[in-house]
Amino acid sequence: MTDAELDLLVARIGDEFVARLGKPAPAAPATSGYDAPAGTAPVATGPTDKRLASMIDHTLLRPDATRAEILQVCAEARTHGFASVCVNSSWVPLVARELKGTSVKTCTVIGFPLGAMSTAAKVFETEETIRNGATEVDMVLAVGLLRAGEDLAVEKDIRAVAEACHRGGAILKVILETCLLNDAQKVTACKLCVAAGADFVKTSTGFSKGGATAKDIALMRQTVGPGLGVKASGGIRSLADARTMITAGASRIGASASVRIVQESAAQ
Repeated sequence: MTDAELDLLVARIGDEFVARLGKPAPAAPATSGYDAPAGTAPVATGPTDKRLASMIDHTLLRPDATRAEILQVCAEARTHGFASVCVNSSWVPLVARELKGTSVKTCTVIGFPLGAMSTAAKVFETEETIRNGATEVDMVLAVGLLRAGEDLAVEKDIRAVAEACHRGGAILKVILETCLLNDAQKVTACKLCVAAGADFVKTSTGFSKGGATAKDIALMRQTVGPGLGVKASGGIRSLADARTMITAGASRIGASASVRIVQESAAQ
């Protein structure tokens, strides 16, 4: 798919998605959002503040995160009504306790950030985190296997985790790490996720060489259709970035700058 074709796809999906929200689409072209200075993308009319917050996974995945910082993101999530708090698995019991009785879900990452762990290890971590209170699981697929064309092994890896999630009443988002893949590999990854029973496809860990782009979101949405969620993550630092991804077809946003984003929205 050429850049021109992808640009047309972004525009088409954006018009359809924003029309469903009852909002006018932005006139300016979509931009990457990865490592872009806040405020450089055009700000367009988008979801209300409450609607936007409910689409955001409030994320803290730094390895040096402290208990106090985890408690802070939980408090922020309760205040703003984010979709979930996404943390490393060691923090799941604490987050689940802090969010009990609220609409905010407990989300964790599996096989993070490399995706190169054994399937058995991913399944064990998944089952443990669900027992500890996680209801959403973001798994990194086996990127090296995908790049080598070992599609069956990739599908089996995803399916095993998807089945573990669904047995425990959790949903599965599969992180493709799009910056390491070409377009054909991204399409293949999305198709494998659909076949394996995943609930979402997701762009990035935020720990590799690139993050979410509008073109990747549009391509992923085109491939999985309306039946799966599409999560944009990695480098989404402003309201403009978030709206760009939603316009391109994202149904969930992963961000550590969540509070800043919803505050920008409320200030308009």
